[in-house]
Formats: sequence, structure tokens, C-alpha cells
Amino acid sequence: MKKFLVIGNPIEHSLSPKLHNYWIKKNNLDAIYGKLQTYDNDLSELCKSIKNGDLDGLNVTVPFKKSIIPYLDILSSNALKTQSVNTISLNKGHLIGDNTDINGFELSIRKLNYDVSDKTVLILGAGGVVPSIIFSLLRMKVSKIFLSNRTKKKAENLKELFKEINIIDWGELPVFDMIINATTLGLNKKDKFGIDFSKVGQNKLFYDVIYAPFQTEFSEAGNAQGNSIENGLSMFLLQGQEAFNIWHNVKPKINQELIEFLKY
Repeated sequence: MKKFLVIGNPIEHSLSPKLHNYWIKKNNLDAIYGKLQTYDNDLSELCKSIKNGDLDGLNVTVPFKKSIIPYLDILSSNALKTQSVNTISLNKGHLIGDNTDINGFELSIRKLNYDVSDKTVLILGAGGVVPSIIFSLLRMKVSKIFLSNRTKKKAENLKELFKEINIIDWGELPVFDMIINATTLGLNKKDKFGIDFSKVGQNKLFYDVIYAPFQTEFSEAGNAQGNSIENGLSMFLLQGQEAFNIWHNVKPKINQELIEFLKY
């Protein structure tokens, strides 16, 4: 039986095991997928576990998408360009780091029929998924990207990778067309942004990378102003679909039955 894990910290909220085990069952595969709360000093051993056959693959989430890279042998083009890995597999004895977040985000935007070209986007957060989002937006010909993070230094570090972005202070709200919550604020209902979203106006797209819970302070703020809101579920499903295909050479189905299954 093949064994897969998603690693991160926090990890309790992750629906990846529910998603992948659903697809495993639907495709009659001899595999199992779990989740593990992980710390920095676990990364080396987890990678060794893939090489020695105790594990067959990993998904990587916050905060290890960059720090896992030194333990890998080869990075895909997307992982190399973003310095962000969310899927690890073994190929001919080599640990391969892939980034399926890029296509997951881009496809989720295209499914909305939302054209980001020539639009101004504000990203909140500078964590593991943000390089993938920036890369996708630039590929889709966005006009301008503002980036704001509670720890400004982390945002400034991303400017070394993407010189096109504009760093602003946390809480500052420039004029924008689309705002993306790429922070962990919202995983816990007690989380507060400390930002007055009521001042942003209408005809905006509020995109929350968080998919569980399905409603957060961020999405509620967008909804209260009559703006369009999008939950991170679509991106989650699409990046997971690509990871599943990497491991099993099977492209699993995304349909309403699956979405209902994940919600309850």
C-alpha cells in the first residue's frame, strides 16, 4: 500500500486527507493519505522516508514550502521560479519538488471568468503560497500588485524574487480591483485583521485562499459591501488534482458530489 502525507503547522484544518482518500477510493487505488503536524527538525527525516520507501509522497503546506527545498534533489520549473514546493514525489531515486499551487490558482481564476489583465491586485500575506499567486498573476498580465504583510520584512524579502511588486504597510488600502487573503487569518474564528474593509468600495473581488472554514471575517467583509467573493476551495481542489496526477498518473474528477462530500 502506498502512503502519502500532508505536512504543515497548523495542520488540523487540512481537508487534504479527506480529498485524496476520496479520490483513492473512487479510483480503486491501494493507497492511504494522512496528515502530520510537523516541525523544522522533522523535514530531513520525512524526505529520507520517501527515499527508503516508508512514504511515497508528501504535500507541503504552511510554513514549510520553502524550507523543505534543501532536502530535495530536483525542482520543477515552477518550483524553482517561485522557490515554493507543495508536492514531493520520487522519480528514479531522486526527490522531486513540484509546485501545483500556480496552476491551481490560475485555473480557479479562469473558472470565475475573471480577467485579471490590467487589474490592480492587493495581496495580504507573504507566506508559502504567495510566490505562486504572484507568479500566476504576472503570467496573467496583471497591471499592478500591492503586497502587505504584518511582518513587513517578509514582504520585502519577496521583492527580491519579484521586483514588480509594491510593498505597503499593513492596514494600508490602496485603490484595487481584487484583494487576496493569503494569510492564515481566518483559520481561527477569533482571528482579526485589524483592517477596516468597509472603505474599499464596491465592484471588487475578494479572494480568500482559506477554504475551511468556508466563511471568514474576510469573506464576510467583502459580502457586506456587495462585492464578489471567492473561497479557496476551487484552488485547493485544482492543485490537489494535479498533485494526485503526479503521484498516481490519474486525473481525478472534480464534481458537485465531491464538493458536497468535503463540506459535510
